[in-house]
Amino acid sequence: MSEAKKLTPQIAVRDQVRPEEIPGLKSAGFRAIIANRPDGEGGDQPTFAEIEAAATAAGMEARYLPVETGKVSDEDAARFGATLEELPKPVVAFCRSGTRSTTLWSLSQAGRMPLPEILERAKSAGYDMSGVTRRIANGGHVPLDTSETSHDIVIVGGGAGGIAAAASLRARANDLDIAIIDPADIHYYQPGWTLVGGGVFKPEDTRRDMASLIPDGVKWIRAAVAAFEPEAHAVILEGCRVVRYKKLIVAPGLKLNWGGVEGLEQTLGRNGVTSNYRYDLAPYTWELVRSLSGGTALFTQPPMPIKCAGAPQKAMYLSAYEWERRGDLENVNVEFLNAGGVLFGVKDYVPALMEYVKRYGIDLTFNHDLKKIDGPAKTAWFEKTDAGGNKEIVERKFDMIHVVPPQTAPDFIRVSPLANEAGWVEVDQATLRHVRYPDIYSLGDVMSAPNAKTAAAARKQAPVVAENLLRDLGRIDEPRKAIYDGYGSCPLTVERGKVVLAEFAYGGRRVPSFPRWFIDDLKPSKTAWLLKEKILPPVYWQAMLKGREPMARPEHEKAGAA
Repeated sequence: MSEAKKLTPQIAVRDQVRPEEIPGLKSAGFRAIIANRPDGEGGDQPTFAEIEAAATAAGMEARYLPVETGKVSDEDAARFGATLEELPKPVVAFCRSGTRSTTLWSLSQAGRMPLPEILERAKSAGYDMSGVTRRIANGGHVPLDTSETSHDIVIVGGGAGGIAAAASLRARANDLDIAIIDPADIHYYQPGWTLVGGGVFKPEDTRRDMASLIPDGVKWIRAAVAAFEPEAHAVILEGCRVVRYKKLIVAPGLKLNWGGVEGLEQTLGRNGVTSNYRYDLAPYTWELVRSLSGGTALFTQPPMPIKCAGAPQKAMYLSAYEWERRGDLENVNVEFLNAGGVLFGVKDYVPALMEYVKRYGIDLTFNHDLKKIDGPAKTAWFEKTDAGGNKEIVERKFDMIHVVPPQTAPDFIRVSPLANEAGWVEVDQATLRHVRYPDIYSLGDVMSAPNAKTAAAARKQAPVVAENLLRDLGRIDEPRKAIYDGYGSCPLTVERGKVVLAEFAYGGRRVPSFPRWFIDDLKPSKTAWLLKEKILPPVYWQAMLKGREPMARPEHEKAGAA
């Protein structure tokens, strides 16, 4: 018997069901069958009457909703949805291969379930629903309004990467027809949230109205992206609006999966549970640090990749420094629970960090991944993995816990044709061009290159994307491709007033920007703190997002390279 592929706990799909298989379906727990294959479609195909008789004998219900292949109508989808509601569950629906049944289910769920979730469930079952994406986005109906807009360059995402790319392009060719797609009204300087949680910045210092940052001459489409049709050079917006492009830049950032830790969403912002990864929670971190004079403070880090891999421990060092300054540190048990196996991924910087781990008396606990939290009970549960790969759940009590959520590509990216197996936009790590769609580029946290996901990385990536895209269009004379070397920077705030300025490229290679007499990147530095607190914010707002590129001009491939 062929395996029924589950779409939800209520419905599964499969290929042709035969009467002799129905007792097995009954034993598997199914209570009803929907037949979507018309009688007589295949020479060896049993009739629905035979299916129904076998189902009745097994104590199951059966319904006949025949649909010709390639001709799923809006009415068919509506009937499928209504039938699914009526039947006892779980239901198994079948056609020749399962594709029609999956299509009917996908269209029937439009408006009830987010489009990316529909596509992901179908994809997990082995069915590609990209051919009906527009219909799902249109509430399950064939779009009647076929109007489209088009731009030479479309940028998905109005965060650091998207706006920097737009500004970089405009600085090189100010007559370009560019549109940015992003539904957000507010743009955040996320690197500043560490300092909000450390009592240095005010939250409002890290936000600007999005409208004030869109580069002059760039159109802002205030909408959410639902899907991509790269073969058609089209982006599908929610509501089924279509935006066409000659070149596409994908930079929507990543998804903070707060729901990935059981119980976390219910307790964030209270019960001593906080995170500097959210604008509204970073002030609560500082509130907890100021109020805690004894007890247990836990700091977590999920599996990689994550946005700014140093941020989890930055929060810890600044908190420990404040407790030390007040004379309370000896009464606070500080523990860093890291899902990974090392303190920091670039080993050259670990010795300087370990000095602060010892100074603050921090207990380092590796291979511990936060899975569940109960705020009122002040208890967290971690999955511990030993050297042999064996796993067990361990419990920790806390008075304060700083949580870093697991992180993934956004849902509409993960289920799109642009994604690799891990869900990230699949690019060449040097040119940042998509490996399968030459008219698409990506930068920032969403793309697949093995670099650190930081704003500093996006600052270096934006001019690479701009130059390579303009080179494709014949708008610049440079014959060589611009190359991104994997640069990332992590100003590790080890105490208030000192930073270890980690700068690195692909392979964990140190690439310090300054001479050692000015900033020694291997040691905590007051000058690096000044850079973090006073210099980098205006560089972000007034240079990176304005197309000015001090210390960010791209390198180029060597002459003669392919």
